[in-house]
Amino acid sequence: MATDEPVPDWVLHVDLDHFLSAVEVRRRPELAGRPVVVGGDGNPGRPRQVVATASYEARAFGVHSGMPLGEARRRCPDAVFLPSDRAAYDEASEEVMAVLRSFGVPVEVLGWDEAFLGVHTDDPEALAATIRARVVGETGLTCAVGIGQTRVQAKTATGFAKPGGIARLTFESWLTTMGAESVTALNGIGGRTERRLADLGLTTVAQLAASDHDALAAAFGPTIGPNLKLLAMGGHVSPIRGEPRVAKGRSREITFTRDLTDGPEIEHHVADLAREVTASIVAEGRAVTHVAVKVRTASFFTRTKISKLDAPSTDADVVAARALVVLGRFPLDRPIRLLGVRVVLDEV
Repeated sequence: MATDEPVPDWVLHVDLDHFLSAVEVRRRPELAGRPVVVGGDGNPGRPRQVVATASYEARAFGVHSGMPLGEARRRCPDAVFLPSDRAAYDEASEEVMAVLRSFGVPVEVLGWDEAFLGVHTDDPEALAATIRARVVGETGLTCAVGIGQTRVQAKTATGFAKPGGIARLTFESWLTTMGAESVTALNGIGGRTERRLADLGLTTVAQLAASDHDALAAAFGPTIGPNLKLLAMGGHVSPIRGEPRVAKGRSREITFTRDLTDGPEIEHHVADLAREVTASIVAEGRAVTHVAVKVRTASFFTRTKISKLDAPSTDADVVAARALVVLGRFPLDRPIRLLGVRVVLDEV
């Protein structure tokens, strides 16, 4: 990253509210106010399908992302279940990002439903309110906006702003607000890191922020350790990168309603997935450099293996053939519940 890029006065984190279900409600206004669950093919009677997102009305019943659709139906039998529609979400996301870019500031896209903006203003709340109003006015989708002096502060503030609100965190207010929280309140710290920090006597954000730099480096490495302390202190000030988000890969997965045990059938599915994912990237002018295959057995044991192509290719048959080579490295001696193929793309 160039060091001469301007550092913004404020970072705004725009996060769309229950994005997938909101897109579905936008095109089906009669569903407004009803519990909506999006995932799989939308049939909660089929096993091994999970919730991609749930509206706030469905979340009130305990429905959440990653939950089996069958469990979601048991918790919220009156919910409307809808299939995932990637093309619709891509289109809606691009509508929102176009609105954000229209403000003439750097927009760093994080995914379908969130982005950072680097802004220069004396009144970030007023600008956040304007952004929020423009997004809903031009797309019909609502969002929350977190304000901070760093990405960490802005993204954390969004948690206080959702749904549909505005919140601000600064270096001055950071520890007052976050200091007593568990280290897991920091984005990127999960259970494993939490346990390792606990072994050092560090369980809260404030303790981690005040911890010894060298001790963290010794425990976690010279990069990760100090970065954990920096995270707990509220992050670091840096420019917002306005380059378009370029995907490094594409993937396709399928979870089967019955476990697979037949070798030719398994190969058929892997080849089909490889051809599908290759077709999805050809229009972008990108080529495949690596092919990975994921296998999940009936016991949920999951492994992924990857192989580099001899040369970058857009030929679906070449990618499928390499996917089958990778599949051959797996001992297919257990029933399989999920297969996936991921391709790594060349640089643009």
